[in-house]
Amino acid sequence: MFRDTTSCNTYNYGDARYWDARYVQEGGSFDWYQRYSALRPFVRKYVPTTSRLLMVGCGNAVMSEDMVKDGYEDIMNIDISSVAIDMMRKKYGNIPQLKYMQMDVRDMSFFPDESFDGVIDKGTLDSLMCGTDAPISSAQMLGEVSRHGYFYSCRLLKPGGTYMLISYGDPSARMPHLSRPVYNWKTVLYIIHFSIILFSWMVDIAKTRPGFEKPEKSCSTTKSYLEPVPTTEKGLLPLDFVLEDPDSHFIYVCKKMDETELSKMPTYPLTNDVI
Repeated sequence: MFRDTTSCNTYNYGDARYWDARYVQEGGSFDWYQRYSALRPFVRKYVPTTSRLLMVGCGNAVMSEDMVKDGYEDIMNIDISSVAIDMMRKKYGNIPQLKYMQMDVRDMSFFPDESFDGVIDKGTLDSLMCGTDAPISSAQMLGEVSRHGYFYSCRLLKPGGTYMLISYGDPSARMPHLSRPVYNWKTVLYIIHFSIILFSWMVDIAKTRPGFEKPEKSCSTTKSYLEPVPTTEKGLLPLDFVLEDPDSHFIYVCKKMDETELSKMPTYPLTNDVI
């Protein structure tokens, strides 16, 4: 069965009606998985502030707002929920760096080819992977982000651009999708453990208090999560790799390769025993 059931429930995350109802009920703002403060080192490393960015499945998160405060100049935010988009347009209508559109990530034909320097996905692919049509939905979305080949256009990501996926899915569940040569990507993996997430939240809360001083964090911890994780030729974790925290998030930094790099990239079939 081509689904990732590791973090799924009975909700249909690919249905706009589910998200419309949820945003009507909850309101406010919520950042899935990670806040910008934890992701900032990776975003700043791989995505220049002058980039034209696409934030897929933006919901009502404040990450784009935080990125603008950090110097990013042009962020297009899309979501399948018209309720979420209406809320965000009203909230950020006075910030020209932020734009919002209602759109299904499986069909982003509104945008011309090579429209963006970077695409950031914080949980959207994970949502699609929970559906009964997971392989089709994920292929449609990833194909919209980047396609390559004689019969394909380049689609949204410019050559040299970056697709950054923040996911609960480990490489055994995500790399069979991301490593398809049609996407023309070279992928680097990072892992953020819960201790890093907690530290980031503590800093965010402390910043609101008078006399804030950034708490100390061990150099070894900082160094470890900012360094790429060694992977096998197939992009998987080595057999002897020990995941410190089962609630970790995986960050896949997928850079669109040129023709020379693509010719050297190995291919692996998508099979039933992984997803």
